[in-house]
Amino acid sequence: MAENPTPTDPPVDPAGEEPAAAAEDPAAAPSDTAGEDPAAPAEGPSVDAEIAAIAEDPLAATVGVTEDPATDDDAGSSPSATTAMAAEDAGAAAAAAAAADDPPADPAVTKARSRTATTAGERWRARLAQPVHPPTRFEKMLYGVVHFALVRALSRLWFRLEVVDRDWVPTNGPFVVAPVHRSNLDFFLAAAITNKRMRYIGKDSLWKWGPLGRFIGALGAFPVRRGAADREALRTCMQVIENGEPLVIFPEGTRQFGPKIQEVFDGPAYIATRTGVPIVPVGIGGSEKAMPKGAKWIKPRKIVVVVGEPLEPPQGDGTGRAPRRVVRQLTEQLKTDLQSIFDEARQRAE
Repeated sequence: MAENPTPTDPPVDPAGEEPAAAAEDPAAAPSDTAGEDPAAPAEGPSVDAEIAAIAEDPLAATVGVTEDPATDDDAGSSPSATTAMAAEDAGAAAAAAAAADDPPADPAVTKARSRTATTAGERWRARLAQPVHPPTRFEKMLYGVVHFALVRALSRLWFRLEVVDRDWVPTNGPFVVAPVHRSNLDFFLAAAITNKRMRYIGKDSLWKWGPLGRFIGALGAFPVRRGAADREALRTCMQVIENGEPLVIFPEGTRQFGPKIQEVFDGPAYIATRTGVPIVPVGIGGSEKAMPKGAKWIKPRKIVVVVGEPLEPPQGDGTGRAPRRVVRQLTEQLKTDLQSIFDEARQRAE
């Protein structure tokens, strides 16, 4: 193909002889009828070249033309209508060929293949990665049945369960429940203060067996990986509050012994300060006698649950931050209130 002429190129011979370059490339010969610059047709690619280029690059078919910046700048011309139509036809043919070679995947087939290729451990990790979601209708129904059977019926018969000062429980909106922890029974005993579905933190190993994980998940538990960063667990807890559900956090962390409240962690106070929800302290007396740590059998002992006055977090500065000083003060107040209602619950259970 002939090169673009420059102002220093020699003019065409007036005698009518064609330059050697034009003779080698007939497409570069001047037109008698177009009346345009003789060099213009020689600057753009030929129709066959454009078709080949579009066939190699199907993306160009979506535009319909191929562009040559050098041609546009120098000559100021565009491909002809015939060239554009041919380019579109070639692009459509290339796209059809590509679609025939690689048809779109069927979603059902893709899902089946993924289910087959995924191992049990990968499915478990996928469940852990799912965000905490608001309760479904089935989860609400299952929680209501289990709550009635274990808390309202069995506990009152077996433990002669008594709940004191239930009126302190907020009737609207989410809140943080902070009970003492002396027995494995404390999980469902804390649920006796309200009929609302409450959420609990569970160790991730409980979700390794699918049916168990789905069952306790429907009852309000959600997994937190052991050894994970504290920020990850706190972020999950705050998402539960944002969904409008009460959240149960044992401020002592793990099961303790004896009548004295041990060190209280800042988790409940931090979440309450960040989200602006109240903390409801709960004292549980008698659960340690009914099922102490390490016991395999549940003894019929009287249990009393005492609800304390909610602790309102201080108003923030609008930035959503939780100053450490404010969190520590709220934590100390929670520890004092827990000790008071725990003593009352133990006395009532004796």
